[in-house]
Amino acid sequence: MFTGIITDVGRIRKSDQRGDLRLEIACSYDIDTIDLGASIACSGVCLTVVDKGIDEQGRGWFAVDLSAETVSRTAQGHWNAGCPLNLERALKVGDELGGHIVTGHVDGIGEVVSVTPSGDSTVVTIRAPAALAPFIAAKGSIALDGVSLTVNTVEDGAGTVGFTVNLIPHTAEVTTFAKIAEGNAVNIEIDTMARYLQRMTEVAR
Repeated sequence: MFTGIITDVGRIRKSDQRGDLRLEIACSYDIDTIDLGASIACSGVCLTVVDKGIDEQGRGWFAVDLSAETVSRTAQGHWNAGCPLNLERALKVGDELGGHIVTGHVDGIGEVVSVTPSGDSTVVTIRAPAALAPFIAAKGSIALDGVSLTVNTVEDGAGTVGFTVNLIPHTAEVTTFAKIAEGNAVNIEIDTMARYLQRMTEVAR
C-alpha cells in the first residue's frame, strides 16, 4: 500500500529481457534499509525487490522483475534503459498519509493531450479509456505514474474520458513530471473507494 507521495526519482540502469523483464533501478535510498521481497512502487506499479547492490559510483540500486502481463498493462516506454521512474516505498503503520490510498495496480493507460502553464502551475489534460469514466470525478483523487493528484475537470467523449489535473511547481520538481509533454503515456490508478463503490453498486442490482 502506498500514498502517491513520491520520495525519489530513480533511473533504469539496465533492462534485460529474460523469461520476464528484469530491471535494475538506480535510486537514492539507503540500500541497507531495503529488504529483498520489499514492495516499491515504480511509476505507479507495485513491484517486488529481487536483488540490490551498490554501483561503481557508490549509488544504490535494486532489481525487480516484470511479467509479460505487467508490461502489457502498463505505459509503453516506461521500462527502457535510461528512463526515469517515480519511486515510493511501501507505507508503514504510523506513516503520514499525505496523498490518498494507492495500491500500485494500474487500471488503464492515459495519454497526455495538452500541457498548459497556469500561473506558477501547469494544467495537464489526460485522455483515458471510457471504461474508467465512472471512476473519475471532479475533486476526486487519481494516481498518475504513481503520483497522487486531484482531478479538476472531467469531460466524457466518444469512447474516451478527458480530465485535467494541476501540477504545482513542487510536484513537478520532485517527480518525472518536470518533463511531461503532449503524447506521453501515463499509468492510471483510480481511487480505491471508487472501485469498491462501483462493485457494490453492480452487486446490489
